[in-house]
Amino acid sequence: MAIEMRQQMKLTQQLVMTPQLQQAIKLLQLSRLELQDLVRQEMEENPVLEESPEIEETKEADQLEMQEDEDLPKDEKAAFEEVKAGEETLQDIDWATYLDGYNYSVGDQYYDDDDRPSYENILTKKSTLFDHLLWQLKLGHFAEEELPAGVEILGNIDEDGYFRATVADVAAECGVCESLVETVLCKIQGFDPMGIAARNLQECLLIQVRQLGMSGSLVEVILQDHLKDLETRKYKQIAKALGIDFNEVLATAKIISGLDPKPGRQYNQDDVQYISPDIFVQKVGDEFVVMLNDEGLPNIKINPYYAVDSRSPALADSKTEEYINDKMRSALWLIKSIHQRQRTIYKAAKSIVKFQRDFLEHGIEHLKPLVLRDVAEDIGMHESTISRVTTNKYMQTPQGLLELKYFFNSGISTIEGDPVASESVKNRIREIVDKEDLRRPYSDQRIAEILSRDNITIARRTVTKYREMLKIGSSSERKRLF
Repeated sequence: MAIEMRQQMKLTQQLVMTPQLQQAIKLLQLSRLELQDLVRQEMEENPVLEESPEIEETKEADQLEMQEDEDLPKDEKAAFEEVKAGEETLQDIDWATYLDGYNYSVGDQYYDDDDRPSYENILTKKSTLFDHLLWQLKLGHFAEEELPAGVEILGNIDEDGYFRATVADVAAECGVCESLVETVLCKIQGFDPMGIAARNLQECLLIQVRQLGMSGSLVEVILQDHLKDLETRKYKQIAKALGIDFNEVLATAKIISGLDPKPGRQYNQDDVQYISPDIFVQKVGDEFVVMLNDEGLPNIKINPYYAVDSRSPALADSKTEEYINDKMRSALWLIKSIHQRQRTIYKAAKSIVKFQRDFLEHGIEHLKPLVLRDVAEDIGMHESTISRVTTNKYMQTPQGLLELKYFFNSGISTIEGDPVASESVKNRIREIVDKEDLRRPYSDQRIAEILSRDNITIARRTVTKYREMLKIGSSSERKRLF
């Protein structure tokens, strides 16, 4: 059979992800902070976009529009259910009507001192562990040749306060002998906080014990020779090895438990990150009202100057006109995508509230099993869309601030046949552990037996899995004798 080249026509269907559609999908899964950053970046790169002052009436109108949209027939809602590929031409836009809804802004102004950012938050700087140790190094009695080694040692102390290099490495880096580095390290280990610059946990605790004036005591002996038994709570073995009373070992272990295994954590630079909810749910009368949180989101619009200029080709050359038209399309699609994102979040939140009404009223014991498919079928969208919408989104409810993913969990059948959410089972396990006697903590098998009395039948390995997800230790790790 001869091999030859020829042309032929073939008809196939292919899904094309346009850049605009990719952007709309990306916006769905962004958190509030990420959306703010993206909008600000677009405003810097796109001269057609600008920020307008927030108008409360516009927000209320948007909320009413969303509520009215719920009552529309399916035919009329079809256009708003999911983002579709496609573009609008500039000729199809009624700019006169569009621009009438906006006023010219005069830039950011502070009408009240309360609106200005706090100067304390701008000018103050939190002291780091390195700064605190360097301050002590400069005030200490160190020779001139010891200071470079001291700075090098401080630079190799991690956030927990441990020295993570070796004496040989520091000596090679600074070009000094190892004995000098050992001397400097010993001096630094006397700095505040106690236990700093230790090379391991044992050395850290021994430094603290000696600085507290307990050198040669039973505490030091146990830390030096029986640290492994102490970690596994083998107090009887320690008492037998040292030939002392069991209660004396317990008293010593209590003293050791008061020492700080991570002396540097008090200078940790991690600031508290406060979560701003995307949705507020409040009960008004007998109904739960869903409201979107628009605070902090830039209210963007099309700059009227460029809109007018784009309709006057005579005022600009062809390249400028093409550039403005391209930026205009990009700006319009961004605004449309943001509005669509807010609509989709609102619809998904309304559906979740409908499914989890009992939880919102009575607490976690009434949380129902829910999967993405349930919400997707309820509002007529795809599961992937619901997955993106519920990613990194938070809802402020009467039961607290919760991530939208929290409402989706698998179900476990009870003895009576009624399903119960896995989160409810986890909460019940936490309650059982909180009420147990720390001298005789429950095993996983015992917890499973207690749950069976509540009509919840799960295997011991399932209890172990849920306990580990809750970051609760095993019965031996939870055991306390003092």
